[in-house]
Amino acid sequence: MTSAHRAVVVDDDDDIRDLLVHVLREAGLEVSTASDGASALAMVREVQPDLVTLDLSLPDMDGTDVCRALREFSDAYVVMITGRDAEIDRLVGLEVGADDYMSKPFSPREVRARVSALLRRPRVGAVAVAETAPDTSSAPVPTPEPRGPVDVGGGLVLDAEHHVAVLDGQRVMLTRAEFDLLHALASRPGTGWERGDLVREVWDGEFIESDFLVDVHIGNVRRKLRRAGSVHHWIRTIDGASYVFDVA
Repeated sequence: MTSAHRAVVVDDDDDIRDLLVHVLREAGLEVSTASDGASALAMVREVQPDLVTLDLSLPDMDGTDVCRALREFSDAYVVMITGRDAEIDRLVGLEVGADDYMSKPFSPREVRARVSALLRRPRVGAVAVAETAPDTSSAPVPTPEPRGPVDVGGGLVLDAEHHVAVLDGQRVMLTRAEFDLLHALASRPGTGWERGDLVREVWDGEFIESDFLVDVHIGNVRRKLRRAGSVHHWIRTIDGASYVFDVA
């Protein structure tokens, strides 16, 4: 991570906000803050960050509503911060466009690991960061990422350079993690990817609850493709254990 990366920390708890700011600045990010939903949305518009940490409970808006509104104009990575234990809260946060979540209390080490895993895959305009390659010996070997749009069949076009998916001429509004999952699967059609393989490929294996994260994001991709008019089941589940991309 370098100072080229920008982050917005959104939390009304001074102690949590200060901790996140300290950890992210130590990691080399430029950090701005907001303590409520309205100012958070204004700050994201102004700063155009690479990363947003977003508290689920804010004084003026629910964090899920902020995330939903943010997704209309920003593709920043969103890490939802929640003090709630119920799985439904994490599920809803991921379904409205969050890329990951952390439950309070969390440690600085956990923050660094999760943020590093997200920013390790720089997007358009981001500065590439030299990293030691993770051990992916047990994962399928992905093909080199092509430049420009690639028609994968059935009217579905994936543009890896700009991280855009288009179905029959209509853009499918995927989050960064959702696009990366779809692109990884589409890079080797017919190949079974276990959840751990996808975690290593998309998140560098940094996440704890890989089954939960992968399943929710895959579900989001399927739903968004259907909403875009797809009649083809692009991603098939095999024996409840792995995912396969089927070319139309």
